[in-house]
Amino acid sequence: MCSVGGGDFELEIEKIEVERYRCNNCGNKFDAMGEKVVCPSCQSENVVKL
Repeated sequence: MCSVGGGDFELEIEKIEVERYRCNNCGNKFDAMGEKVVCPSCQSENVVKL
């Protein structure tokens, strides 16, 4: 977003919460967010939240 000529503006930033997961197939531990978490190493959906 660009603002020309000054003026006041308000910017709201949402806090994004990432959670730690472990893949049950390859053992990889990683941070992720969302409803459908997939292991970045092996693309498995067989993951558990730590």
